[in-house]
Amino acid sequence: MAQKPIVMEQLKQVLQLKNDGVSIREIARRVGISRNSVRKYLSKLIDNTFLPNKELADKAYNNEVLLHQTSRLHKLIQYFKDTGDELKRTGVTRQLLWNEYLLKYPDGYGYSQYCYHLSEWFKQADLAMHMEYVPGDLMMIDFAGKKQSYVDKDTGEIIACEVFISVLPFSGLIFCYAVPSQKTIDFADAINCMLSFYGGCAQTILCDNFKTAVIKTDRYEPVFTELCHQLSEHYDTTFSATRPYSPRDKAMVEKSVNIVYNHIYGPLRNQTFDSLTSLNKAIEIQLRLLNDKPYKHTPHSRLYFFEQDETATLKALPSEPFGFKKVTTLTVQRNYHVQLTEDRHYYSVPYKYVGKKVQVYYDKKVVEIYNGYERIAFHPRSIYNKMYHTLTEHMPPNHQHMKQIKGWNKDDLLSQARALGAGVERVATLILESHFLVEQNYKSCFGLLMLSRKYDAVRLEAACNRALQGTRVNYTMIKNILAKGLDKSNVMGEVKPIPHHENIRGKENYQ
Repeated sequence: MAQKPIVMEQLKQVLQLKNDGVSIREIARRVGISRNSVRKYLSKLIDNTFLPNKELADKAYNNEVLLHQTSRLHKLIQYFKDTGDELKRTGVTRQLLWNEYLLKYPDGYGYSQYCYHLSEWFKQADLAMHMEYVPGDLMMIDFAGKKQSYVDKDTGEIIACEVFISVLPFSGLIFCYAVPSQKTIDFADAINCMLSFYGGCAQTILCDNFKTAVIKTDRYEPVFTELCHQLSEHYDTTFSATRPYSPRDKAMVEKSVNIVYNHIYGPLRNQTFDSLTSLNKAIEIQLRLLNDKPYKHTPHSRLYFFEQDETATLKALPSEPFGFKKVTTLTVQRNYHVQLTEDRHYYSVPYKYVGKKVQVYYDKKVVEIYNGYERIAFHPRSIYNKMYHTLTEHMPPNHQHMKQIKGWNKDDLLSQARALGAGVERVATLILESHFLVEQNYKSCFGLLMLSRKYDAVRLEAACNRALQGTRVNYTMIKNILAKGLDKSNVMGEVKPIPHHENIRGKENYQ
């Protein structure tokens, strides 16, 4: 193995001691190199004591060897650039890549030197950038990899639970909260508690690519879940996701997870909790201590920087916390209603959307129906009242007409008839009392009143007075009198009385 060259400082000491008249043995002792090395360098540097470092190195060292080493290292670095990502592939090892390297460069480095230079290259290729954060601009959220647990006091079962962690990168203020799972309802609960803890919301919430938040991962355009869209709208914020397999995108919350392990998990390790509530109360106590603890080399804590610089920059929260709405896509039926299968209730939409697919958002209180981005219907939700929830404005004109008929009662109809005339009122009374099917009576009476629109009130009154001279009266009779213009004639044909004979029976025969 070739002898390792001495450093430039040692080389200059050798030359200086030689000029001072020091012997080779003493030079070797003082500098810490062998006498042969002293003789070798002095033989190359006779009368070259005051040369610049570059020229001194050219004469002192075997530059042909150095150039060879430089060229060999350059080829190795280029090989790393070409094959560095290969290590991520299944079955690829450093040994395999080194064997392939020697096939390409037979005079290359041995395995130990190859691994050493590969590690150094990874250090240079994986540099971290210092990020400057703006107050109120960003919140980072994540779930801890290690779970917490509590004991069911009824069964004695140990129940594991997820731990939600968030941080404001500017001040470093940390939030920690245990939830049963990472499911939609628990994630929404964690977000509500987090924003209540901070007292406001940042411009952007940065999360990892867990399934509750992200449907499809993508470096540039990830697809978020409906829950995130609803949260964004409710809290006037924006969700953003890290690049896949890039934990440094949220390095602050990754570091906060480790801080939580040390300052919350550690102190609570020997405590037993009988519910999720008692666990979160204990976490809250430790969290307060953590956020009040001063940073190293400063008297100020996370809470101090938050209150001084960040709390005023957060967006104000709505009056009520977020409530998740379930979403389903339904087709509007021919009766211009959609059915929620959960409770089998029907909710109306404007009739023009019949046959179209609409998005229905609902919770325990309300049902909202959207066509694209336009809300077309809103109903209070109730599973106890009638099955059909219909708004009049959603009905086509003829159906509104029918509803108007059904919505009137006897007094309403007679009141309107009275306004048209005494004859009209009398006919309306007879019609309403003439049949056992009340709904049919109302329809006939309503039809009578509508004749005043086609004709006028004077003619309708005249037609009713003419019809009242007969033995019976109904809507069709009045309609025919008006259509034939008989209401304009004041003289009716003489009505001959029926002669009295023994075959005539009176009303007492039909009791």
